[in-house]
Amino acid sequence: MDKRPTIIDVAREAGVSKSTVSLVLQNSPLVRDQTREEVRRAMAELGYVYNRSAANLRQSNAGLVGLVINDLRNPFFTEFATSAQMALSARGYATVLANTDEDPALQTQVMAAMLEHGVSALIVSPAYGNEDETFGAIARAGIPTLQVLRKASPDTETFPFAAPDYALGSRLATEQLVQAGARHIAFLGGLEGRGVTDLRMAGYREVLAQAGLKPLILPGRPTRSWGREAMIRLAEQHPETDAALCFNDLVALGVSSGMARLGRAPGPDFRLTGFDDIEESAEAWPALSSVRCDIAGFGRRMAGTLLRWLEEGIRPAPETLTPVELIVRASSR
Repeated sequence: MDKRPTIIDVAREAGVSKSTVSLVLQNSPLVRDQTREEVRRAMAELGYVYNRSAANLRQSNAGLVGLVINDLRNPFFTEFATSAQMALSARGYATVLANTDEDPALQTQVMAAMLEHGVSALIVSPAYGNEDETFGAIARAGIPTLQVLRKASPDTETFPFAAPDYALGSRLATEQLVQAGARHIAFLGGLEGRGVTDLRMAGYREVLAQAGLKPLILPGRPTRSWGREAMIRLAEQHPETDAALCFNDLVALGVSSGMARLGRAPGPDFRLTGFDDIEESAEAWPALSSVRCDIAGFGRRMAGTLLRWLEEGIRPAPETLTPVELIVRASSR
């Protein structure tokens, strides 16, 4: 006897997500008429029979979206998560939020729990590591899943990726430092071998090569404490350095703190630029130049992208880069 067709078989035949089929079965008004007809056609062709009593047992989890974040201690990721959650809530979806704290084993555990509890879709800012195990489980579940802000799985056809244009941001920042007269520019922070570090460094390398300047790269944890110690080490070992582009604003704020310990301040003698433009950047003294990613707008945009995929079967492009801009303040003038 042939195996009874499943909701996943229907989704595959109709070219939509599993969650879209579920919405059709629930007679949800969120599904377009054309999509609804395609799903019903697929059900008829496959001979799929809807078990309503079993579905009713799962009904409490309808409209549940998982939001998995690598580091909620960082205000950049917190603002993204808040904006995405509020946008999902405005459309009637509940959000399950988890912080993986850059721990791939915890990420795998969190993902498994969310899938077990029947989330309809996922937005993941992933920790690096255990990619096959983590994303393999999601692929088997067949639910719409976005990778955002950093790419861990290379399979962007299955797990579309979106992020601000980090390479452009680092290019704009480095160009401004060179135009301001800096000639010994360091890149501080970011862990080696991480895709997001390479992207945030790409424009820096490109601009220095074009200007005939030598790069100085000090990789490290993207935290304030590391930035503070890095500035002290930079002053001792590379006293000729006259500017720095930092992996993120937390590192840059730590560098500013380290300069204060040395009796210096960012500005004409040492130009300093961060990345992300978190709220504290504008409030610091002196105010910190930074690459603005409009992370709140990005969060709302990703929520909308996921819901179009979930409700209408509109799959996002494999890769999407969103605009950035350089905000020049006192620290790099």
